[in-house]
Amino acid sequence: MSCDKTLGSMTVDTAASAKQSFAPVSAICETVCGLHFYSHDMTRQVEAHHYCSHVSEDFRQCVVYDAPTRDAKLIGIEYIVSEKVFKTFPEEEKRYWHSHHYEVKSGMLIAPFPSAVPKAVVDAAEHKAMAKLVTTYGKTWHFWEVDVGHPYPFGPPRLMMGLTTDDQVDQKLLADRDKRFGVDSEEKKKQREDIPMPNVDAGANAWEKGEAWQATMENCEMKGFQAS
Repeated sequence: MSCDKTLGSMTVDTAASAKQSFAPVSAICETVCGLHFYSHDMTRQVEAHHYCSHVSEDFRQCVVYDAPTRDAKLIGIEYIVSEKVFKTFPEEEKRYWHSHHYEVKSGMLIAPFPSAVPKAVVDAAEHKAMAKLVTTYGKTWHFWEVDVGHPYPFGPPRLMMGLTTDDQVDQKLLADRDKRFGVDSEEKKKQREDIPMPNVDAGANAWEKGEAWQATMENCEMKGFQAS
């Protein structure tokens, strides 16, 4: 998406950025990149760049973009909770959430750092982050179907899920991501062998049980106000 703002708009933006507070955005302290798939269609997988703030030890909230660039599209959000919190959820609620065990252990989920940061430092920091993420659960909604080329966020929100086995991964998409970031998912998989595999709550990843359902705003009864 090109930046085609007018000089007037840019002047207003510059003035606002100098005076206004951006506290929620400033709280973002971590970025990770993985693949999401549409809950009703695993063949539709998209690269997802998460920018997360840690509200507490048990809760993170992330904005999701399609790229790590200044002109990236804001395509969705993901809420991430600890295993402790997830186990308190009603069983019906758990159906909306996915586990992160495979994304971490497979090496598919990465925490990008600037190229100037030494590899040893990156590996150590990333390993520490992944050790915390492996037991967590995420609830993700995408608002922009970039994989079908929509120029704007058309249609209802789409519930997304996380992959759980090697045979599900779009290897071409993953290889392209790895090449652009100069990483090797297989190498990262080996580096994370010492991270314990968690026991995944049976209530998560509902699609694995044959529940190939799609939760969107279309499933909800919409009640409007009749004009007088």
